[in-house]
Amino acid sequence: MSQSKVLVVDDEKHIRLLYQEELEAEGYTVATSDGSEDILGLLEREIPDVVVLDIKLGPNLSGLDLLQQIRSREQNLPVILCTAFDSFQHDLKSIAADYYVVKAVDLSELKSKVSAALKNA
Repeated sequence: MSQSKVLVVDDEKHIRLLYQEELEAEGYTVATSDGSEDILGLLEREIPDVVVLDIKLGPNLSGLDLLQQIRSREQNLPVILCTAFDSFQHDLKSIAADYYVVKAVDLSELKSKVSAALKNA
């Protein structure tokens, strides 16, 4: 049985490294991106089992737009929106995500959503 792969897309390097370290400790294979590369090409190359996607990816890039691109190609790929702003939970674009997690120092909620997303996939 192969390890499940998680793709973490976040513009903050320290967040990518933290998530990678924590998720690898849980037994997942982790790929990371700052969100600047083509998301569909990245999905083809990495073939993740779940995507953890930040909403605010810099001044000209929105994770919600990337979510729409992902859904245009991969309707069944679980996507977890992860952001510091809980107000986006009510954005109509965010309903295409499977889960919504507000960033916190404690990553137990994120880890549980990754686990749930993989079980429900």
